[in-house]
Amino acid sequence: MADITVDARNLQCPMPVLKLSQAVTGADSGQTVELIATDRGALSDIPAWSKDTGNPLKEQFEQDNEYHFVVVKA
Repeated sequence: MADITVDARNLQCPMPVLKLSQAVTGADSGQTVELIATDRGALSDIPAWSKDTGNPLKEQFEQDNEYHFVVVKA
């Protein structure tokens, strides 16, 4: 279970990345943020964002046609 959950369902690129970025900015170091998205673009956008920002992608999975990403605030 993540410390913070961001619902980005039914939002198109670049909104899932922007919402995740805002949540991570507001989180404390070490906290986890889960993003739930339905935009397939998130499958490449979120890992790329994680790598670019240095906030590790802890987990990524698909469930019920939704994409879940758990990021740790660096």
